[in-house]
Amino acid sequence: MKENMGSKIWSVFERFVLFCLRLILKPFKKDLTPEQEQAFMQFVKFALVGVTNTIVSYLIIAITIFSLNHTVGEDPKNKFIANCVGWFLSVLWAFVLSNKFVFKESEDGEKRVWWQTLLKTYAAYAFTGLGVSNLVSYISVDIFGISEYIAPAITLVISVPINFVINKFWAYRQKDKDPVENIEETAETENV
Repeated sequence: MKENMGSKIWSVFERFVLFCLRLILKPFKKDLTPEQEQAFMQFVKFALVGVTNTIVSYLIIAITIFSLNHTVGEDPKNKFIANCVGWFLSVLWAFVLSNKFVFKESEDGEKRVWWQTLLKTYAAYAFTGLGVSNLVSYISVDIFGISEYIAPAITLVISVPINFVINKFWAYRQKDKDPVENIEETAETENV
């Protein structure tokens, strides 16, 4: 099978990241199992999706604030409207990328229902991102006087690990197939 350029680049990147991780763990005489390395790389993928998500969100927020300030005038509410618009569109972006690259469906589990996963993804991000983002935006901008263009970046340290755990174990979780389904599928493939 011919490997595409993206797969080759990812393979080199993955080997580099795992090499660095092993170097960091070496003084502690800690080795990771292949499963632990795989879980770590899944978090790295999630973080990379998060980086793109942050860029998309920031651009949407900045454009929305700029647009609102220049169409309806400067208003303290503009940052909240922009946060909501940025959140809604960036979660959709994260869902698409996470579904494709991070939390791929396993053939061993039940098929996920895309819209249920999307709703759970929105719920996970609402829990960690929307409320926290608006709260941090209010505290940062209105209380501490930090720029409204910097405030969205402050939430990352808190929201990324929490989002990963919620998404991995709830939103994108696949139930094991019903044992009867597995038997029927095995029987069907044997009869073919």
